[in-house]
Amino acid sequence: MEKLLPHFKKIKYNERMTPNLLPKSFLGIDIGTSAIKIVELSAFARRIKLENYVELPTSNFQQRQFQTPEKSVIFLPSEDIAEAIKTALSKAKIKTRDCVISIPDFLTFFTAFDLPKMTKEELAQAVKNEARKYIPLPLKEVTLDWHLREVEFDKQRKKSITIFLVAVPNEIIYKCQQIAILANLKLLVMEAEIFGLIRALIKKEEEKLIGLIDMGARSTTCSIVEKGVLRVYHSLNVSGSFLTEKIARELEIEWELAEKLKREYGISNPPSGWDAETQESFKEILISTVNPLLQEVSKIFNGFYLKEEKEIDKIILAGGVGLMPGVLSIFQNYFKKEVELANPFSNIFYPSPLKETLKKIGPLFAIAVGMALRGLT
Repeated sequence: MEKLLPHFKKIKYNERMTPNLLPKSFLGIDIGTSAIKIVELSAFARRIKLENYVELPTSNFQQRQFQTPEKSVIFLPSEDIAEAIKTALSKAKIKTRDCVISIPDFLTFFTAFDLPKMTKEELAQAVKNEARKYIPLPLKEVTLDWHLREVEFDKQRKKSITIFLVAVPNEIIYKCQQIAILANLKLLVMEAEIFGLIRALIKKEEEKLIGLIDMGARSTTCSIVEKGVLRVYHSLNVSGSFLTEKIARELEIEWELAEKLKREYGISNPPSGWDAETQESFKEILISTVNPLLQEVSKIFNGFYLKEEKEIDKIILAGGVGLMPGVLSIFQNYFKKEVELANPFSNIFYPSPLKETLKKIGPLFAIAVGMALRGLT
């Protein structure tokens, strides 16, 4: 296995703790397409603290194993992923072994449907019966999880409940369990990324209706969250890798260079060394790709308004594409609403010198933070 060079930061605290009152700690692990992100959080005296964070780029794996860079590292051998995690934890001197691992959204089947009000005993069977209509795999090959929305009246004034159903292929469940065992980790639970994002970014008492856009390397999701409860969820085609591929193809350059240009210059600031025509071409490539995403998100928001008569108050951008120069402003200009980059560390204690760094990496680490918080709650 090639030597890995994880980006990590060890957090040190000056405060002393009573030995018998040591905090409990948990790891949140996000096995993504462009990197493996790990966050270590601890809880003590009702305060959650950042102990450590690790970012392990997956470019080494992708170049060695795949011809197409958009392939996710989750498809690598479990032994390789586990060894990478062990290496990162060792270099960062992380001793915590309890963890929660996220399940990539593009590997889950996600749907929502309404059911009449019923007992808990009846609900389990009713969900299974409905799941057969939506899940394209035999139920014996998937693990089902569902979240309930509060009972409310439908148009006929009958009480109903909305079920948000998540189905994960058993082979993915088994793989995550295997990775944890090989990495000497104690896996508490696995969870779909969206629920970790909501936990990390949106308070239950939040009064604003939130549009949550997670733009990752492999996929983009658009969700609507009300008071910490998922109301709408959609998976969209535009992704970071799709943007990079288009730049590489239309400018006839290598994928790695296209990725670097996208990250460094984005929409708002094409390279100054290029002639005006090439600068405009580069900008147009990105805008022509992002515009369909904006239109799809707008349709989702409008559809929710027509159904619920509620306007989106604020948009939160998570994922690596959200950090691309110009993306934040293009969302602000298009929707004319409050738009902000995800900051999962806003309610977590950390040394003040890290403020700007954590603000910059927040969109990348939101899922990992959400997973760690699951372990502490």
